[in-house]
Amino acid sequence: MERKQIDELVAKYNEGLADPAEIKLIEKLIAAGEVDLTSLHELAGLDEQIQKMEMAAPSLSLDDKFYTALADEKRASRKTNSFSFPSLNSLFPRLAMAAVLILSGFAAGYFLQSPQQKTEVSELTKEVGDLKEMVMLSLMEKESATQRLKAVSLTSEMNQASEKVTNALFVALNKDENVNVRLAALEALKPYVGKSGVRLKLIESIDEQASPLVQMALAELMVSIHEKKSVDALKQLLEKESTPEEVKTKISESIKILI
Repeated sequence: MERKQIDELVAKYNEGLADPAEIKLIEKLIAAGEVDLTSLHELAGLDEQIQKMEMAAPSLSLDDKFYTALADEKRASRKTNSFSFPSLNSLFPRLAMAAVLILSGFAAGYFLQSPQQKTEVSELTKEVGDLKEMVMLSLMEKESATQRLKAVSLTSEMNQASEKVTNALFVALNKDENVNVRLAALEALKPYVGKSGVRLKLIESIDEQASPLVQMALAELMVSIHEKKSVDALKQLLEKESTPEEVKTKISESIKILI
């Protein structure tokens, strides 16, 4: 593929105009090293596209029904007494019915989409998720801590992180030389503590930490998720001479709560 064509494709992607087939092509070009990740703008634009596709506008006739009901009620009120307000008992049921019709229009707008439209939305959603994962894993390899922090933050935009992503987060939590990256990785793992495998790895991670901040953050997390299996790992921190006294105090409190 010629350089000019690649540049045009990237520009189209950055403008949020790329279709699923073009996004897949971009992924292949990234993997082949022909597209630099820094040339791609934030992925939020594609998310907005998906949201717009998923939410269809209600029929204009529903708005007409609402305002017709409101006008009828006003005319009825004037016939009864030109100086009195509409009866709340009679007005509310009619307005409520009109409101239900409008809200139903929003729901119908989505569910009445053709199977092809729903398939296209699902495919585009998956393509965006795959691209975010690829970008995240690539940024995790960067020397810049800022880039690695950006990689960790991308996981918050994923509906469900894959095993590759959670494994990368654990590598960052246990091995990254930057404390902020470690803390960010721990925060990114919190939505997945319901998985037994994640909880087990978090317990194992306690022994990997030399930073007092990360040690205390892990101790607090173990308390918040009531993970009693972490007590032995926390006790080992107490026995280490390198563990600061204030951290030992915090960990001792955590152990008492868990026991």
